[in-house]
Amino acid sequence: MTPAQKDLARHALGLPNRQRRSYRNHFVTGEGGNDHREWMALVEAGHAWRRAGSELTGGSDLFRLTRAGAELVLEKRESLDPEDFPAVST
Repeated sequence: MTPAQKDLARHALGLPNRQRRSYRNHFVTGEGGNDHREWMALVEAGHAWRRAGSELTGGSDLFRLTRAGAELVLEKRESLDPEDFPAVST
């Protein structure tokens, strides 16, 4: 994951913040911009998934991180909100 992708992913999670815990998992961006290209690369790497633009997103694509992608960008003592990333049962 590139530094630019890490910054975008952390922004999607709402990090950094005082609680050191993610509080969201989404990023909306339209085709043609640098952010969109970076998110598409994250999707190709399996670190995120994409939902095509809709009326709700103003026509721009919605991106969300996979658990694996989100865990890659956490810094020391940070955690993921279980509402967005439920515990995996074994």
